[in-house]
Amino acid sequence: MSRIKAVFDALHASGRKGLVPYITAGDPHPQYTVGLMHALVRGGADVIELGVPFSDPMADGPVIQLACERALVHGTSLWQVLEMVAEFRRTDSATPVVLMGYLNPIEARGYEEFARRARAAGVDGVLVVDLAVEEAPGIAPVFRNAGLDCIFLLAPTSSGARIRAVAEQASGYLYYVSLKGVTGAATLDVASVADKLAEIRTHTRLPLAVGFGIRDAASAAQVGRVADAVVVGSALVSQIEKHQNEPAVLPELLTRQLGALRGALDAQ
Repeated sequence: MSRIKAVFDALHASGRKGLVPYITAGDPHPQYTVGLMHALVRGGADVIELGVPFSDPMADGPVIQLACERALVHGTSLWQVLEMVAEFRRTDSATPVVLMGYLNPIEARGYEEFARRARAAGVDGVLVVDLAVEEAPGIAPVFRNAGLDCIFLLAPTSSGARIRAVAEQASGYLYYVSLKGVTGAATLDVASVADKLAEIRTHTRLPLAVGFGIRDAASAAQVGRVADAVVVGSALVSQIEKHQNEPAVLPELLTRQLGALRGALDAQ
């Protein structure tokens, strides 16, 4: 059983909702990423989404775009991100790690080679933002054969046919983008999210994680009532940006920030 499935099975059995934080690897500097990952676990993370910095992160808003720029300035590469995961695994063998990024860096290095190295490093899943479901039959099996869950995005505009197609290729969980826009957008309509999740559940039994627009404990609690997990990214990355010149304070700040969301989810 994969670490991702084990975590979601345990959450379901205990009646709790998952908390999935996102940070960009290499931000504010590669030497701090592993420490920040451990800080997220202390704050209550069930799964960590670790962003692979890319020069054209088209699905991301300004906050994560700037995080990618800061990471790339320091030369953060795909292979270096895998080294970070391997270092994290030396003291944490339980928390699933999902790499979130774009197709180009993986394609440039070869799908099989990437999948092999990622699994060896301790990666559990891959969410490739620009991997279209039409292209997935030639790529997703490579990841799955290496033991990596292949996670896909769904949007408010996703049709029933597209939901079915994605569900056939996905494993681990599905990531529902709650807004029509980029990461960091502000407006969140929980009633609409609930309606769409109900539709998605008619096509899959995979856990449904909801991201985009979750900024604080209140929004996390609202979404947690209808989703299996909530994803928070821009709010954490904003904290990193704010304190990028004093990185020593970041672990405690992220632990506290995430802990507030964990408390709100558990209080339901």
